[in-house]
Amino acid sequence: MSLSPSTPEILARARADLRLGLAIVLTGGGQAMLCAAVEELTEARLAALRAQGQPELALTARRAETLKAIPYDSDLARLRVPAEADLRWLRAVADPADDLNVPMKGPLVALRDGPATLHRTAIALAKSAQLLPAMLLVPVTDALTLAARNNLTLLANTDCADLDRLAPLAPVISARLPMAAAQAGRLHIFRPDDGSAEHYAIEVGRPDRDKPVLARLHSACFTGDVLGSLKCDCGPQLHAALAQMGHEGAGVLLYLNQEGRGIGLANKMRAYSLQDQGFDTVEANHRLGFEDDERDFRIGAEILQTMGFSQVRLLTNNPKKITMLQACGLQVTERVPLHVGQTAQNRGYLATKAAKSGHLL
Repeated sequence: MSLSPSTPEILARARADLRLGLAIVLTGGGQAMLCAAVEELTEARLAALRAQGQPELALTARRAETLKAIPYDSDLARLRVPAEADLRWLRAVADPADDLNVPMKGPLVALRDGPATLHRTAIALAKSAQLLPAMLLVPVTDALTLAARNNLTLLANTDCADLDRLAPLAPVISARLPMAAAQAGRLHIFRPDDGSAEHYAIEVGRPDRDKPVLARLHSACFTGDVLGSLKCDCGPQLHAALAQMGHEGAGVLLYLNQEGRGIGLANKMRAYSLQDQGFDTVEANHRLGFEDDERDFRIGAEILQTMGFSQVRLLTNNPKKITMLQACGLQVTERVPLHVGQTAQNRGYLATKAAKSGHLL
């Protein structure tokens, strides 16, 4: 067995480096670029990047739409970084926190010549690291020497095709866990092979593997599940689902670490701040540069199949979960509605989920 890191392990290093504020080197298609996440840049690192060449700023088309920049590459925009632009300018373009206070950040010059493949990969890496999807890129030559001299992670673009792959999940341990909702409970821990967050399955009773199991795919929500936030219905849905499983004597609740619809807690709080400015939950995600929902429900399908289930009665108001599970080979025999947790504070949020995200409320 080789001591060299596998592709998933190199990608995990790259994500960790970006979160630390380090640059990485991307190569592919005859190009090489230094890449760094704008969110974690320092003035010193910005100066070091500039010393290597002319930087470009890659943003998603969602963020470009807010900025009135032209996404010539369809899904993203490449912006020229002015020579006088400092770190404050970069962060203002990347982060919508002050958009209403400083609406004019331009003129923004969008680039349209040359390939955008490495820019696209850089954005995907930022998202997978749960950073703002805004990346600074600098074209370089002799990438191998540059990476070795500066001890930087180097990624070939072909390796980054694995960013779209579902990381295989391995069961780590399970143990008995009596709960308020059910004395007969068991917690299973699943660990992906790419170094990302673990996911959990709470098994209530002893569900028959040959019959449809009452199941819920529940995405982590620190604010709702732990703090009892009134801005969403997540906490009540979690407890109602467990209570129903306890009442029926069997079920499986998958607790998936995809906070904030997959954008992470920090970005979720940025979205909350934008909601305080008057934007709804979908508009806030778009202004940050994300899609409405960045979650991957294939994770839930793999866990259910690993546990031996092929049929589910799914506790959900979200038809997209049903579609994803069925696409992964699971049979959804019934959609079980879960209408709990409506408050005066989340009325608008729930209306947006129904109108823009297709939830059946």
